[in-house]
Amino acid sequence: MSDETRDSNGNVLADGDSVTVIKDLKVKGSSVTLKRGTLIKNIRLTGDPTHIECNAPKVKGIVLKTEFLKKA
Repeated sequence: MSDETRDSNGNVLADGDSVTVIKDLKVKGSSVTLKRGTLIKNIRLTGDPTHIECNAPKVKGIVLKTEFLKKA
């Protein structure tokens, strides 16, 4: 397994990319749900290739799994 961070379609992600959520995601510890199609800009890579950090609308500083994202 490579240590590149990839989205659900296999595209390589980099710091500063924009991604789109591909299914509704409930945010733990919050009443907010990220709806399918939500655009998230300016992502940050973590040390784990299956996770990214981002600021989503209404929620700041969350970590998302890349399997629920596609490159915008």
